[in-house]
Amino acid sequence: MIVAFSVTPLGVGEDVGEYVADAVRVVRESGLPHRTDAMFTSVEGEWDQVMDVVKRAVAAVEARAPRVSLVLKADIRPGVTDGLTSKVETVERYLAG
Repeated sequence: MIVAFSVTPLGVGEDVGEYVADAVRVVRESGLPHRTDAMFTSVEGEWDQVMDVVKRAVAAVEARAPRVSLVLKADIRPGVTDGLTSKVETVERYLAG
């Protein structure tokens, strides 16, 4: 499964990069395949692995912020691995052709 999620601290002002970095650090340390862009972090793995990472990422932000917003989107497709790469490669192939 692939989960794209965004964790946003609330009540800490406009500069939230430091808090978001805490969440991304959890994802990177998980060892699971992942990508971070301007809006979301995507992580790929089995259900329990991915949800544990999301939970710990939220907890990392929650430890320093009075309120946390979580947006999550999941692609649950058993048996598919390397979806983070293969999905993008498929789109690029169509764009090139």
